[in-house]
Amino acid sequence: MNFGYTEHGHRHISIVSKRAGEILEKLGYPERTVELAKIAGYLHDIGNCVNRVDHAHSGAIMAFNILKDMGMDVDERTKIMTAIGNHDEKTGTAVSDISAALILADKSDVSRDRVTNKNLSTFDIHDRVNYAVTESRLEIDDKERKVILNLTIDNKISPVLDYFEIFMDRTMMSKYAAKYLKIWFELIINGTRLL
Repeated sequence: MNFGYTEHGHRHISIVSKRAGEILEKLGYPERTVELAKIAGYLHDIGNCVNRVDHAHSGAIMAFNILKDMGMDVDERTKIMTAIGNHDEKTGTAVSDISAALILADKSDVSRDRVTNKNLSTFDIHDRVNYAVTESRLEIDDKERKVILNLTIDNKISPVLDYFEIFMDRTMMSKYAAKYLKIWFELIINGTRLL
């Protein structure tokens, strides 16, 4: 999908689905819980087809009904709906293990590949910051009980301070999501540990 925002299509949902599952799998969650986190990750941005505003809430309702039509158990589809409905930093927070994993997976996808605007001269701050991220890794250390977002930002394109201008809410949401999972969230930018 391209609505003048960063990419929210197949690339993004595939990364979020994979990461959400990996987080819970490495932390020792049951296989079915890992699978539900992957499903939530795959469906989390479906509400963008209605409107960017409140997409988490409309997406939660859409996902609930789609999964109902597919015959999924009400308890499982409620877990997925709850995670999707709480993944946006403006209106949500970690309320379950699945929602916490979804938040961490979604907020960690910062990348040049997400920039849909190809005209560098018209970049806004979101385009510029995402384009400046030349490497993004989400590392899960189950022994140390922490998740690490490790970014490389090209300072010639965007200063690191701009990252915080637009991503501070998302960073704090990630920190609280990790806390919900009883793990630590670390942010490393250009080799420097910031959180």
